Amino acid sequence: MGTIEPLITILLLGLLAGAAIPVGGFLAKIESIHPAWLEAEFRHFVIAFGGGALLSAVALVLVPHGMAHLSVVAVASWFLAGSLAMMALDIYLERSQMSISNLVAMLSDFLPEAIALGATFGSGQGGGLLLAFLIAMQNLPEGFNAYREMMSQGKLTSRAVLGSFIVLSLLGPLCAGGGYLLLRTHTDVVAALAVFAAGAILYIVFGDIAPQAKLERRWAPPLGAVGGFLLGVVGQMLLM
Repeated sequence: MGTIEPLITILLLGLLAGAAIPVGGFLAKIESIHPAWLEAEFRHFVIAFGGGALLSAVALVLVPHGMAHLSVVAVASWFLAGSLAMMALDIYLERSQMSISNLVAMLSDFLPEAIALGATFGSGQGGGLLLAFLIAMQNLPEGFNAYREMMSQGKLTSRAVLGSFIVLSLLGPLCAGGGYLLLRTHTDVVAALAVFAAGAILYIVFGDIAPQAKLERRWAPPLGAVGGFLLGVVGQMLLM
């Protein structure tokens, strides 16, 4: 019972964090604001908010976790490896004319954080529920953005996109459970995954997400980026 009860808690926390992905997609499906200029500004605001949340994950969670457990050379190597891997994937997606940068960014953020959630909980540190909630708050706008991006291609139905989001949300408990069972004593492995993901996320934010957030003669989108980053700052301070 001593192992089963914490594992159930971890799986539920991972499910909570992952469930925000299809919820964000569903909100994007029903979102409709008039007049048209306000709808466009709202969409760009959410894109920027998601980008700010991703930047906060890099600056406040992923990189600091790597710096605490890895050498300078290891941090630099894994960070660069993540950026180069994402560049290679970006080139492939460009050649295949697929636009899923927001989905890739979301998973690059969500999966290592879910693994770290399980590993952190297994090491006896507190704040599991708060961390799961903050991951969910990041996944919500990212799910929104990924849904709109995938639907804009006109290749998939809304049901197919939302169905895929529901499947992806199940990676939350899977990664959290794996982190708890396999990696709670391997902090160096979790740290390497975190830094690798940080490099990948930073490449995507400045390569794809930030340009999408730009809207001429509108000032709400930059505030969205500020709000997304501030979410991470407040969450990190609450966890300290």
